[in-house]
Amino acid sequence: MAFEKMIKNAFEESRNNCRFGDTIEEITEIQDYIKNAEKIYIPNKNGIKVEVLNRVLSEYGLPSAEILQINTNTADTSRIPALAKAYMALDQSDADLIIARGRLGIPGSGSLLIFIDNKGRILTAGTSPSHLIHKKTIEEAVYKEASEALEKIGFKKIEG
Repeated sequence: MAFEKMIKNAFEESRNNCRFGDTIEEITEIQDYIKNAEKIYIPNKNGIKVEVLNRVLSEYGLPSAEILQINTNTADTSRIPALAKAYMALDQSDADLIIARGRLGIPGSGSLLIFIDNKGRILTAGTSPSHLIHKKTIEEAVYKEASEALEKIGFKKIEG
């Protein structure tokens, strides 16, 4: 089943009241989309998150990402800053996949690391509580969130 067809089929099932949850085929389609992404961008002002995310992507046998140096400060004025950052990056690039990280919601709500496709649809995400709660470094938090996001859709670390 192709990615777009899978999405259309799930929509039709929902519309017809015959959707009973995710299927393994749907998860496989999301995995394939991520595996086959050629242009993966991370909106970021510095390379810290990019280095950590590329380490995680490598550990899961996935293609590496590039930094998309854009100022995402205005995203913090939105209701879901991480998603706003992802959409900003999508609007300013020709990405197949965007991986963005930012605040989950209002100040104090924690962090959200999100994977979106080239149409702005959420593929997966990982979260962390506020830094004041978890007390991890930015690198540790990003690593945990990215791993969580990938494992949520069935990816496993490759043995190396």
